[in-house]
Amino acid sequence: MQVTSATTATSGITSTDSTTNPSQVLNQKDFLQLLVSQMENQDPMNPQSDTQMAAQMAQFTSLTQSSASSASLAMMQANSLIGSTVTLQVDAQTTATGAVQGVVMQNGTPEILVNGATYTMSQVTSVVPTVTNPTANPAAN
Repeated sequence: MQVTSATTATSGITSTDSTTNPSQVLNQKDFLQLLVSQMENQDPMNPQSDTQMAAQMAQFTSLTQSSASSASLAMMQANSLIGSTVTLQVDAQTTATGAVQGVVMQNGTPEILVNGATYTMSQVTSVVPTVTNPTANPAAN
């Protein structure tokens, strides 16, 4: 989050102050800190509704769980490709083909390992599943 200060009216001097949040992500702890600050600084003659705060907390919890489910689903999809042969769009002119050797997490996003390099799931253009030979049934003879 970037914060820029205003120009001083009397002197005409402009100063710029910057504050950056490195993660750019609010978590449940941040939400609770905001909630406590809101409660501490509310107007006693016009307090916020406790049901409104509970609803905000429920919405935040639901959003957090939804994000976790989405990340878990993406990881399961990537893991299901291990051993499969994939074709990848490396850039506008280049494709690559190879077996998925593994999955690594990069900044909270799963990436597949093919031919020693990692690729995002959005680069996958086709998948050929691994074919396993069925074992012979000795009882059938």
